[in-house]
Amino acid sequence: MKRVMIALAASALLATPLMASEHGHNSGHSSEHGTAEGGHHASGPVADKVIKAQRKALAKSTKGVGFGPQSPRDIDAVAGKNKRIFSQAPASTEMNLCNIHFHKNAEHKAKAFSIYAGNGNGEGYQSGYRFDTASLTPAELAPTKHKICDSAHSTLKSGDTIEVHYVYSTAKVKPGHSLGACFNKAVEGQNPQLRVETQVYVVVNDKHAASFKKLTKHKKVHGLHQATGIPGDTGTPVQYEGSTTGPGYNEKGSPYQVTWSVRPQVAKVNIETVGKWCEGNDFEENHAHGVRNLVINPKLLSQIN
Repeated sequence: MKRVMIALAASALLATPLMASEHGHNSGHSSEHGTAEGGHHASGPVADKVIKAQRKALAKSTKGVGFGPQSPRDIDAVAGKNKRIFSQAPASTEMNLCNIHFHKNAEHKAKAFSIYAGNGNGEGYQSGYRFDTASLTPAELAPTKHKICDSAHSTLKSGDTIEVHYVYSTAKVKPGHSLGACFNKAVEGQNPQLRVETQVYVVVNDKHAASFKKLTKHKKVHGLHQATGIPGDTGTPVQYEGSTTGPGYNEKGSPYQVTWSVRPQVAKVNIETVGKWCEGNDFEENHAHGVRNLVINPKLLSQIN
């Protein structure tokens, strides 16, 4: 169980979070929140050679070991050579919501969020992918009067991109903190299936934009915990087999199997409501998590059908 708590949230939704090894899912994830192996503590962006070395270390540590497909990925690139098959998780409506968290900048890449934010600090912050803000108005990009979801690593600003992970489990659980909430500790040896419903948002200074409180609302539906505010107009989700995420997995593979459902289009959300959510929510989340390097090694990617 300890390994589970560390691994996930993930993401990054796992989590995110699910994950995220930065916590990939939550501040409870040491591996998601943890320093990437090789610990770079640069104040500015690290050089390309640092990211290249991390990718090389990931390839070496996973070679011949039997790791399944990894995440995050470019959802517009369907090719993958990882042959380790696992059963796709049920639809989220047949599972329990167990965690919600978000990452600053998208962990995944798609046409609508394809601007590389840069190498970041080598530990998952200031990296990832962004929405093109050229279409936003000056009012939407106006700075806030106070800090939003402030942490030692980042603060949200108008125009920022975030990737939200709504993490689901087949276990008998209820929404809570970190990926640990996705496992039923009373059932020893239980290995639940995991699914992450994923939505990328651009935060704007507009009181008429969507409320993050509503977007993260959850309740029981037919006896199962469900997130009821996930947008239904951001494109058909791309589903694929992958893993938990987070920068703690930049140099080693994640052993956790996750079915991902990533929406390809971006929605706007009122930045002030995101700030309110960070001040108090059922998941004990108060900041954005870091991102794992985009996985581009074909041997670590599943084929998207």
